[in-house]
Amino acid sequence: MNENSTNKKGEIYDAEVLESSSLDENIIIKILIRAGRTIAKPALEVLEMALDPFTPAQVRVSLMAALAYLIMPFDLFPDFMPIVGFSDDFVALTAVLSIWSKYMTPEIRIRAERKLNKLFPII
Repeated sequence: MNENSTNKKGEIYDAEVLESSSLDENIIIKILIRAGRTIAKPALEVLEMALDPFTPAQVRVSLMAALAYLIMPFDLFPDFMPIVGFSDDFVALTAVLSIWSKYMTPEIRIRAERKLNKLFPII
């Protein structure tokens, strides 16, 4: 979906944003199961915020970039490395959540928490 946005200077630019239908949630879920609950929580919050129709286009772009970084097997610390493999992904996810925290709603948090508990049931 193309969305026109205006920056602070009043310039108009196009932002190409992935539609929820083109986002393969299954790939992300498979990686999150491998990564564990600690990584899954911010990743699911980022995913839910990216899928939320009220999230602005420019925010979605950076959220999708953070999710793409998570999916990439070879990044700063490759995901297959024990202990540190997902640490850079965690930093990227929490950083993007921090930057865009004003767009986090209770509804987004609840949807992410439900998915988290489904993936990693609390016993």
